[in-house]
Amino acid sequence: MNAKTFRNTAFHLHRWLGLVGGTLLCIAGLTGAVLVFWHEIDDWVLTQRFGQVIPGGERVAMVFDRPEVIATVADTVKSAYASKGLTLSSISLPNQANHLYQVWLHAPADHHWQVFVNPFTGLIMGDREWESSWVGMIYELHYNLLAGDTGTLIMGIVALLTLLLSITGIVLWPGWRKLIAGFKIKWKNAHIKRTNFDIHKVAGITTAIFLVFIGFTGFAWNVPQAKVTEAIHAATFTPKPADSVSQPIAGQQPLPFAELIQRADAAVPAATTTYVSFPEKLEDPFRMGKRQAQEANKWGNTQVSLDQFTGKVIQVQDGLKPTRAEAILNQFGPLHFGTFWGISSRILYVFVGLAPTVLMVTGVVMWWHRRRVKKAQPAVKVAVKAKQ
Repeated sequence: MNAKTFRNTAFHLHRWLGLVGGTLLCIAGLTGAVLVFWHEIDDWVLTQRFGQVIPGGERVAMVFDRPEVIATVADTVKSAYASKGLTLSSISLPNQANHLYQVWLHAPADHHWQVFVNPFTGLIMGDREWESSWVGMIYELHYNLLAGDTGTLIMGIVALLTLLLSITGIVLWPGWRKLIAGFKIKWKNAHIKRTNFDIHKVAGITTAIFLVFIGFTGFAWNVPQAKVTEAIHAATFTPKPADSVSQPIAGQQPLPFAELIQRADAAVPAATTTYVSFPEKLEDPFRMGKRQAQEANKWGNTQVSLDQFTGKVIQVQDGLKPTRAEAILNQFGPLHFGTFWGISSRILYVFVGLAPTVLMVTGVVMWWHRRRVKKAQPAVKVAVKAKQ
């Protein structure tokens, strides 16, 4: 395939993928732009609802991750909501003094509830159904179009379209022929078609690499059938670890939460607990997320898995000493959510989220102008022949 044929193929692929998937790409981008700062927005929303958390009571010494404190919060919520058919799923620990424990519960209809607990008094302040909350609706729209598993697959395909559109857009970028022209937008004395094209090319090239990352990671998460994780383990010659499972013991109940938390703490003693994931089935392990001091990710990439019946440590994923595959997979979150440069990259990702809408509008305008030109050409040819 020569260069001209390759470019023409890329052009037609870029055009039709954009026209077919443009609306869904805009939904993904706009919702993603909002979700970049959803934690900060939600903190404000919760403050309006519950008021400012004021340090006081017995826990003023910032001991939010002590085993007995976490276990008490878990047992309190579990007891309060057991009659509603909700099962304990996980706890996200506060990372600031004025933040709440967020306890996640799972409903039989595959819905999720958040229960908010004051970290100083241990009192339940309120709850909300995740899917009905402002952030839950935006997240579900972003992740699965509010359409369950089918929507998840569709948005996985949309993520793949994002990847392909970004790559073909990079190929078509006119800056390969003249660098300055690739970043120039002509505003003065320019036809609207020219300005529109310039906006498209500059918006595309300045966000393309980030859209590649977002598209690839979104596809990997939404379409497990693609086995991207397995491919990364194979490509890096890293054996994939076996699934962590508990071994139920007949006639024996799982160990108390406090004991499991203590055992997990002992496995990585110099780390801060960021979340606890509770087993929902007898075969599920008990998991704790940890952050070691040198880890950049504020939630940490260290994780401890234990057998819920014996308390035996099944697996430890060390965030400071990841395998080759783990080192790559640990970057999926920062690359998708834009946290790799802190606040700077998050602000950048707001504009990256807006880019698909800009690109779709300018792309449709270019397609419409081309269509008008093609329709006009036969009429011009007929008029020329008539004159002859």
